[in-house]
Amino acid sequence: MAKRDVPTQGRADVDKQTFDVMIVGGGSAGAVLAARLSADAQCRVLLLEAGPDFAADSYPAVLKDANVVAGSPTFDWQYHTEDAPRLGHDIPVPRGRVIGGSSAVNAAVAMRARPADFARWARRGIEGWSWEEVLAAYKDLENTPTGDDAWHGRTGPLPIRQRTSEENTPSMRAFVEAAEAIGLPHIPDFNGPTQHGVGPYPLDVVDGVRMNTGIVYLTAAVRARPNLTIRGDAEVDAVVIEGNRAVGVNLVDGKVLSANEVILAAGTFGSPAILLRSGIGPSQQLSELGIATVADLPVGNRLQDQPFFYNVYALKREANAMMPASGAIIWTRSQNAEPDDLDLHISGTHLIDPNASPTGGAIVLACSVTLPKSIGRLRLASRDPRAAPHIHYNFFDDQNDLDRLVEAVRLSRKIGRTAPFSDLIDHEIAPGNTVDDGEALRANILSNVAAYLHPTSTVPMGADSDPTAVVDPWGKVRGVKALRVVDASILPDIPSVATNVTTIMVAERIAAKLTRDMRRKPRFTKAEEAQLPQLSASASHFPARPSIP
Repeated sequence: MAKRDVPTQGRADVDKQTFDVMIVGGGSAGAVLAARLSADAQCRVLLLEAGPDFAADSYPAVLKDANVVAGSPTFDWQYHTEDAPRLGHDIPVPRGRVIGGSSAVNAAVAMRARPADFARWARRGIEGWSWEEVLAAYKDLENTPTGDDAWHGRTGPLPIRQRTSEENTPSMRAFVEAAEAIGLPHIPDFNGPTQHGVGPYPLDVVDGVRMNTGIVYLTAAVRARPNLTIRGDAEVDAVVIEGNRAVGVNLVDGKVLSANEVILAAGTFGSPAILLRSGIGPSQQLSELGIATVADLPVGNRLQDQPFFYNVYALKREANAMMPASGAIIWTRSQNAEPDDLDLHISGTHLIDPNASPTGGAIVLACSVTLPKSIGRLRLASRDPRAAPHIHYNFFDDQNDLDRLVEAVRLSRKIGRTAPFSDLIDHEIAPGNTVDDGEALRANILSNVAAYLHPTSTVPMGADSDPTAVVDPWGKVRGVKALRVVDASILPDIPSVATNVTTIMVAERIAAKLTRDMRRKPRFTKAEEAQLPQLSASASHFPARPSIP
């Protein structure tokens, strides 16, 4: 690879430069990509984030405190679904609008997807994502001092700490013990060989601080690289496409930024919205909004999230401790689960306002169907980039999802009636003792269902033969050169667990592949080199270098 000097001045004047790689979105995937790709000193990287940019040591308390989830509208896109016609209510779906993205506002759960999740990818014809391949990446990204070496990494950027029983509140410990009393096995490490059972959470929390990707990947040393520019408060409208090649982006403020490669990492709602505004999506929908079609692709058609129901208990006053907030989880299977699947969660947390309880303390046993069959969709509301997209989750479109959620809540309530947990409970707040376990419970779930906040699959990856896929197994957008998507939107379906660590793993693996490929492939074919001045007036500012394919 030919070497060239990378200027250290004028980094703020991003509208006057052409970058080798432009990354749109600095969240769970984008921060990883920026750190990894800029490790090549010859790769000029621009990271754009719609929200504010904080250095690793300057995050405000509301973002650092792991006991606060989505605690400030300042750092939230303030999205909601449009499911009232089906459910009687819309569902808030907070997403992080800040460097670190949703990893800066989430519950810090650091659990991997399971081998069965990746087996489904293989059945779709997706190659390169076997359990053996992804396990190595999961291990490489983490540093944790506990657990078996066969299952854990010690030197990666992401600190993962197994919460212990002693660290948890008395009521959280009692929740685990009651679950064991009704027959669920104890799981000492959900990132180990077995997940079916109950135990404390593994979390990316150190000394009470949520370790988001902005903190652990965009360190002071990474930020000091002269070939990495990070720009906050830079919201992207659309990708600039000349011919069939991405050459930059338009910002909402009207500025045009140039790059030889564009990677969208704006999340399950942001990335598809940018694609659609760029003319990449279902042609009929685009034409209705007056957007010319660049590539007729099924963007937004396979949205998934996990339905979530809050079974809430008031704690007795002598047992109303509520910190740490995230404590323990049950991972089990429904009666209808496939043989290798675990499709139900009961998540024990204190993520509730204590004023909601007359005793001043509460515990939430939040129930979820982690492998839903229902499929949602995302659509543009308008061509206006500041208009939130139409988000339809379509929860319970498949009635089996509701059947399984009822099953999970019945199990949760059974634990609520089992000692030693029941000994610490004053009463059930939600759904409440007047709601029986039959049709009344079913109706209550319909009326109050929320989301687990793990949206995926609006820009799904797939094999060449899959007509419902938008990108290939490494994030390349079909029919458009020099454009990728790398975030939770490309997962082919929702995994059976929180998505953050899997999203980081996907970004790590794709970044590693891009780095390898950049070292051995020419950026352009000879025919493309001859056309470079026509593709972009600024594309010839810098010598050609190895390319992201």
